[in-house]
Amino acid sequence: MEIYETLEALKKKALADKDLREKLLATRKEKNPLSAFCKLCTEAGLPLYEMDLIEYGEADYAAMRRSTNGGGENSPLLNCEDDAYEMFLTILERQGQ
Repeated sequence: MEIYETLEALKKKALADKDLREKLLATRKEKNPLSAFCKLCTEAGLPLYEMDLIEYGEADYAAMRRSTNGGGENSPLLNCEDDAYEMFLTILERQGQ
């Protein structure tokens, strides 16, 4: 399963399961938030590894940068767009309300 599909399946599970959603959001407070997040994902039946998530965020961000003004140094800085973990939790917070 690709990272996008894994995150979509996780989002669906977390929106249906308040306990899982709260545990995922609480990973922000952990000493190693990304490790805690990936551990919960794996326990939920959706294996996810830290480097895969980091690479996914950076690759997605790089694609956006390349599509903006030819991808040169004049491309606008997109704040936090390379942090797939934080983007996922933000979406989970907003949709889970």
